[in-house]
Amino acid sequence: MIREIEVKELTQQIRNMCIEVNYCLSEDMVCAMKEAADQEQGQLGKKVLQQLKENLEIAQKEQIPICQDTGMAVIFLEVGQDVHFTGGDLGQAVDEGVRQGYADGYLRKSVVGDPLVRENTKDNTPAVLHTSIVPGNQVRITVAPKGFGSENMSRIVMLKPAQGVEGVKEAILSAVREAGPNACPPLVVGVGIGGTFEKAAILAKQALTRPVGESAKAAHIRSLEEEMLEKVNALGIGPGGLGGNMTALAVNINTYATHIAGLPVAVNLCCHVNRHVKKVI
Repeated sequence: MIREIEVKELTQQIRNMCIEVNYCLSEDMVCAMKEAADQEQGQLGKKVLQQLKENLEIAQKEQIPICQDTGMAVIFLEVGQDVHFTGGDLGQAVDEGVRQGYADGYLRKSVVGDPLVRENTKDNTPAVLHTSIVPGNQVRITVAPKGFGSENMSRIVMLKPAQGVEGVKEAILSAVREAGPNACPPLVVGVGIGGTFEKAAILAKQALTRPVGESAKAAHIRSLEEEMLEKVNALGIGPGGLGGNMTALAVNINTYATHIAGLPVAVNLCCHVNRHVKKVI
């Protein structure tokens, strides 16, 4: 049975989510930060983590942004195939929600309309919108603003199939090693393996929205996540790049089918402000 949803409801939800996600880090990330502070062995690293924890508490209490870089709004919409949107254009409704959220939440507007002209749009639109059609009559919204300190450190490589899992491991480690302190560790490392050039990147971005502590379903990928988290933390970059054993809070890996001649690997790094919030309407 077809269910009608007015796009203004989507606008209102995205407006609220943009504010919430920039003021309050999700519970999985808060818990991961607390655990990292307990597990960090380096004194400087432990001090950095304590300061980051205090920053989270202040942001939530005072209702101010966790980070000055409130990111470019990335929106994932999983739209039930039995949903019919009414009252306007879907893309415009999403951008209006972002515009309202960034204005009403006093969030920094960081988007330029043309990548070469570099003129600020002054309302943080347009958002980066990914839509997918799924069974049902609901809409699952994920809002995940992405700051560019860590985004700029991300990588995509097109490996040869013969490079196999060892090539994948080195691609992940190289990305983190080369980023060093620039991605504001401790990190969440999102990895996409498979698909095509662009599919791997989207898989990696989606991996960042998976709750920290929730492992991949496939046993061999789950094992790879655990191995890579251990190896990333053994790099010694540490919180704030000041040394330590907590360079990353999680390595989340998503996979997809690919061509016999390819092995795409995308590594999307995110800083300790790994913002993601989900709602269903």
